[in-house]
Amino acid sequence: MPVEIDIAKVARLARLSLTDEQLERYRVQCEVVLEHAARVQALPTEGVAPTSHPLPRTNVFREDEVAECLDREEVLAAAPDRDGDYFLVPRILDE
Repeated sequence: MPVEIDIAKVARLARLSLTDEQLERYRVQCEVVLEHAARVQALPTEGVAPTSHPLPRTNVFREDEVAECLDREEVLAAAPDRDGDYFLVPRILDE
């Protein structure tokens, strides 16, 4: 079931400047893709439920676990400079 497509018109609409050789090559490639799409569309799919994935998928849930956080004082003690509970860093932007 051949599918015809005017590659020159498509190239013009896409504002592409193609040589005659490129037009022919893209015409052949597009025909192959469109013929395949037409064959897929012609398949009998009545009664087949639509799917988003070919294999059944299920979510795997796990229990949330609270992880131990670092001690604030221990972390701030490793900082080169601090102001109370905050890190002090050198200014990098001029105001």
